[in-house]
Amino acid sequence: MDVAAEVERGRDAFAHQAWSDAYAVLSGADRAEPLGPDDLVRLATAAYLVGRDAESGAATERAHHAYLGLGETAHAVRCAFWTAMPLLLRGETARGGGWLARARRLLDDGRLDCVERGYVLFPQGLRLVHKDPRAAHALFGEAAAIGDRFGDEDLVTLARHGQGRALVYAGETAAGTALLDEAMVEVSSGRLSPLVTGLVYCSVIEACEELFDLRRAQEWTAALSHWCAAQPDLVPYRGSCLIHRSHVLQTHGAWPDALDEARRARERLAATPGRGVLGMALYQEADLHRVRGAFDRSEEAFRQAGECGHRVQPGLALMWLAQGRVGAAAAAIRSALEETPDRLRRARLLAPYAEIMLAAGDVPAAREAADELTGTADELDAPLLRAVAAHVRGAVLLAEGEVGEALDALLVADGIWGEIEAPYDRARTRVLLGLARRRLGDAGTAHLELAAARKAFRELGAVPDLARLDSLAGVAPGADTGLSPREIEVLRLVATGRTNQAIAADLVLSEKTVARHLSNIFGKLGLSSRAAATAYAYEHDLVGRRWAE
Repeated sequence: MDVAAEVERGRDAFAHQAWSDAYAVLSGADRAEPLGPDDLVRLATAAYLVGRDAESGAATERAHHAYLGLGETAHAVRCAFWTAMPLLLRGETARGGGWLARARRLLDDGRLDCVERGYVLFPQGLRLVHKDPRAAHALFGEAAAIGDRFGDEDLVTLARHGQGRALVYAGETAAGTALLDEAMVEVSSGRLSPLVTGLVYCSVIEACEELFDLRRAQEWTAALSHWCAAQPDLVPYRGSCLIHRSHVLQTHGAWPDALDEARRARERLAATPGRGVLGMALYQEADLHRVRGAFDRSEEAFRQAGECGHRVQPGLALMWLAQGRVGAAAAAIRSALEETPDRLRRARLLAPYAEIMLAAGDVPAAREAADELTGTADELDAPLLRAVAAHVRGAVLLAEGEVGEALDALLVADGIWGEIEAPYDRARTRVLLGLARRRLGDAGTAHLELAAARKAFRELGAVPDLARLDSLAGVAPGADTGLSPREIEVLRLVATGRTNQAIAADLVLSEKTVARHLSNIFGKLGLSSRAAATAYAYEHDLVGRRWAE
């Protein structure tokens, strides 16, 4: 083998972003004759990008020691940084922290004034970004200043994006998203290294999803997909890209395509050490199985996501709710919310929490969640979150008997869902709109709302929602019953054997209101027991009718 020629061939493949070829050629040359530190860095980068994390880490460590042997301490520190970052991102904080400590010691012992001082500040900022975003912002700012001074675009972009995320967590959303956009302009320019490009792409899209900023998430996901498509052998970022695409497709109602993307992400990531990202893929797959009613598959995928260290709420609690396990769902979602102080993460839990609390008959708890969610939505001013908050507010107002106000809130949600093309969420809101209009005596419009919801659920394959729509089926009052439409709904559900708590959940009422309806029913019909009410419902053909066929 002409080792020198092979090394040149490996360098050329690396320059043309042919990562698999670069890895194969450089690793072959390295077996024949140990590479120098610069080529070890190329080998490490190519190995990482094709999903060979162990080989990447080993090559980076060798480059670190080789640079030290040559007295090139700054380059050795850079290698220590890139050894630490993948470890930290995978949750291996002890090893990752050890490499960062080594980097800081080398900088201090050598009293070096170099750009690597800024790189070492970056993971320190990441560690604080949730706990103390102001302190994190200051560290990122210091790193950006060092990057500017040395003309290092990679470091400047990493630091600016870090500042953006810190501002978001500090509550300064507009300023934070402006910095994230600025960082993405640099990323899209193609001037940055592939490791920094992939890291910032995924981090910014994650921030957009946390902010419920669907427009930005779609835009940057499309850009990431384009970047990945040009490098088909990419592994770590292509897996993340597929997960983000699955989220977007799910929102827009393309559930089979979303499930395909989640599966592809899971398969691509299964062989890599990044268990946290694999957990994201598994959770997404589990959630798609949940809304389609494939509960066995959903529960298994949630279990596997949990084993990867990914949070399984609110998805698992919502699955239990759909299965009728209201108590288990309530306990799980309550614990999840209590353990989540961060306002953005809480925002993602509050809507499921309110839904489950209403099912459990705890209207005051649902009201608290609705109020907090509305406050966060007003602060962020993201259309997606405003729609979620309006839907939850409408559901709670319905349960409280404030039907007119509920209708206003639900119409707001319905309008936004239509604008952002979210058919599933819109169908769920239209169910509540139908119930509200029925309670206001507008049976004709109620029928249209419920029929539209049924059609959407059927087209999506939303089996649990179709089943719930059937359980909510109402009928027009018979001429001889003397009962109101709501009382007939309650009577029909009594005849199916439901408890007051279950009826309250189905009709989005409080248990107290259900009890009052039952008292009225018994009084009007001269009945004294639930058994007698059940017999009456069957005798008068009030069971099994539908209002939304």
